[in-house]
Amino acid sequence: MMTSFVQEDSILRERYKLTNIVGQGGMGSVYRAEDLRLPGRLCAIKVVQPDLNTAPEVQAQAQEQFLQEASVLAQLDHPSLPKVSDFFSQDGLDYLVMDYVPGEDLSQLLRANGGPLAEKTVLNWAEQIMDALAYLHRQDPPVLHRDIKPANIKLTPHGRIKLVDFGLVKIMAHDDVRTITVVQGRGTALYTPLEQYGGDGGHTDARTDIYALGATFYHLLTDYPPSDAKARFLRPATLQLPERLNPALSTAVSEAIMWAMAMHPDERPSTVEEFRQVLFGLKPRPGPNVKPTRSSTWAKALYANRVALMLVTILFILALLLTIF
Repeated sequence: MMTSFVQEDSILRERYKLTNIVGQGGMGSVYRAEDLRLPGRLCAIKVVQPDLNTAPEVQAQAQEQFLQEASVLAQLDHPSLPKVSDFFSQDGLDYLVMDYVPGEDLSQLLRANGGPLAEKTVLNWAEQIMDALAYLHRQDPPVLHRDIKPANIKLTPHGRIKLVDFGLVKIMAHDDVRTITVVQGRGTALYTPLEQYGGDGGHTDARTDIYALGATFYHLLTDYPPSDAKARFLRPATLQLPERLNPALSTAVSEAIMWAMAMHPDERPSTVEEFRQVLFGLKPRPGPNVKPTRSSTWAKALYANRVALMLVTILFILALLLTIF
């Protein structure tokens, strides 16, 4: 059972009336709310709980950082991202006010489908998801989402995909290879690459989001949750090819997903656009780790064993001649 940080039916800043809690993580909760100044408008309000185990001055710095970086989120404007319309701190808690997104998330749609989702359907969604993600990464400085997963992607009643939950968004600093946390969090294990386990001291960049996006597509197209990065580090073979789990899946899509989910960041696509081109079959997967096709593998095997095959052929002909004569 969920416990809330603030009471339902509370009114914040004499404007936002909380109606019910719709989600909760380790560092905060999300509420559905009514905007009393704009009747009929619904909001999603992220309430961020401070880390009470840190010193008061550290908490104050974190709150100041939240307000500075929430202002960056408020400047984002993309049809597949919920608009951040307000942010404030009150009674020791930080609040991020966004558009409320109706509809079902992709994890709900996957469960309702009772099996892998159709490749064509997922690729249609992928166009919108990747466009939103590329938009975030193009910001100056770039913005990382850091918690991409089926449950954080919604399909609205009008067919629009929305990448929701800014709970783990990070702004990459110009003067530091690390990133600065907007709202504390760690991500979801099944979709989190190994470098993200390092927390704020770990190096994360656009390739971190690309891994999570590949893991999301893996789950949607196979109906099997991907092995988490820690398990793969110990036993790499635990992650099976998507096309083995779903034979209806094209090899190009299967290979693109495996490329995005490479353990080391340097072995993944460096940008969302690179991933998109391979996913949609516009370009082959680059680099030495390309999986050969069945035909090329067979040809290489024939070439490598050409001498033995010639001897077998000669012996077969001789045996045939001796039989005839």
